[in-house]
Amino acid sequence: MTIASDFSVNGSGDIRYTGSGDNYSVLELHRWLQNLADDPTATGDDLIDITSETPSERFTDNYIQLNAPYNVDDTAVQHVYDGSIVQAGGDTIYDGIVNYGVQGIYIQIIQNGALISPNFWTTGINADSSQGISSRFMIKVRDSGADIDSRILIGTAREFGNTYSEFKINGTNRGNNTLALTQSDDLNNATVEGTVSGWTGITNTEGYRAIDVNNDSVDEYYYSEWDRSTYAINQFYERMKWLTRRGSSSTLYGIDGNIFRGITHEIDTDTPSGTFDSVESLSWSGGTGQLLAINSVTNPTKIWIQLLTGIAPTDGQIITGGNSSATCEVNTTVTERPISSPFVGASTGSAIIGSYGFGIEALDLTKNDKVFDLTNTQRSSPDYETFIVSGLIAGEDRIIVGQKDTGDDIKKDQFTLQTTLNGATETAVVVPTAIPSDTPATGTIRVQIDTGIYLRVEYTSWTGSIFTIASSDWSGSGSATSGNNLFISYADELASGATVGYTAIYSSDRTLFVRVRDGGSTPIKTFESPAVFNASGGGVTAIRTSDM
Repeated sequence: MTIASDFSVNGSGDIRYTGSGDNYSVLELHRWLQNLADDPTATGDDLIDITSETPSERFTDNYIQLNAPYNVDDTAVQHVYDGSIVQAGGDTIYDGIVNYGVQGIYIQIIQNGALISPNFWTTGINADSSQGISSRFMIKVRDSGADIDSRILIGTAREFGNTYSEFKINGTNRGNNTLALTQSDDLNNATVEGTVSGWTGITNTEGYRAIDVNNDSVDEYYYSEWDRSTYAINQFYERMKWLTRRGSSSTLYGIDGNIFRGITHEIDTDTPSGTFDSVESLSWSGGTGQLLAINSVTNPTKIWIQLLTGIAPTDGQIITGGNSSATCEVNTTVTERPISSPFVGASTGSAIIGSYGFGIEALDLTKNDKVFDLTNTQRSSPDYETFIVSGLIAGEDRIIVGQKDTGDDIKKDQFTLQTTLNGATETAVVVPTAIPSDTPATGTIRVQIDTGIYLRVEYTSWTGSIFTIASSDWSGSGSATSGNNLFISYADELASGATVGYTAIYSSDRTLFVRVRDGGSTPIKTFESPAVFNASGGGVTAIRTSDM
């Protein structure tokens, strides 16, 4: 086909596409119009001839202007590429987009806070492999005398199973504007989409979150706290990609998953009024955004947003909550933060290298994972390992695990009591030395009361040399005098399944002593064995020798 058979021009100057699929460059469009304009008499459906006003002006091979009344519409432009068209005296502009990258890449364009639709360019319109061009097309960037979102465009490539990429055009110019979107097989995203879609146990608590990732008793702050449930860290990575893939119907922080990008700007604020929602839309003169985190909903000094439209606010501008109507003022500093694609960060296959501000539950991280808090400081988890006693029968086997002594028993004098327990509302068990870092965050201790019995006591936390316990009565015969023995029972329970274990921070090997007993209707001989909590956790399998 030729351009003459695929386009028409009516008496009002409307240049319209009448073909069935062929596309043409802006230069070809201009040459065709000029060819018509020198005809002695208009014929057919192309009503231009020597008596007509000049239909177009060429500034470069990639930039033409349509003179009034000549114009193209959005449909016609879907079949023109390789440059810009300006019409209506500059009130309407279509700018050219060229993607240099691999062939077959599916491109999405975010404009004015939403995906452009229809996406007529999809996976390779007007490609030129010899020039390394995967796509060429045009997008309207000015309409009725106003730029559309400052002519800002964000191109994304988010094909599940491939690497993701993003490229921003901060304001299109006449001619061709370059995207550089690439993709390749993501070897850490090999699970089929239908399987990943079912991993709904992976959840997030949105907003400003305090997490002590490095276990130093000082919280860091993030804009999320993801719970990866029972899934491996790389499966978690795949789920994050699924939530934000092309075609996603998910919503994150009130934003369509297709356009969710994470934090783009950190903003210092002051002079607050009202109470913000923890997550909500925001606006200011010249732009809009979505609030992803705020360090105080009533008295914020910092907020973190994803910019949606326009430009980031500047010093002194008032920011208003779209739902709450609360306000605050920009206090000098606005910091643009780097975007990761995908928004989670990167996966090594066995560890996450997180993006800025992206938080995951502390116990869901390992020593190999790295996250970056809202101060952009890298944080790493201690080496949490799990020790397992297996080969158990639920409801029958009683298990206790303690530190091994020099013989073949639990070291019952692992600690001594620093203070006497004899009150009616005791809440703390104090020992003379620092509690080891490989002690479970919550668990049980055994305290020798004055009758000689080792009482099982649950603790809810520990710090320094203090185990915190629920308020309990130690008066009377249940008292424990300072100097009595005390030891950590790392596992201490009636089995509820085939395994019993504990998780703690590994710093060095600890030799343990494991005891399993079942004196019920199908009794076994007491199983006792040393074992080691080590760099891979460790464990032991109980040997069930009948004692019938």
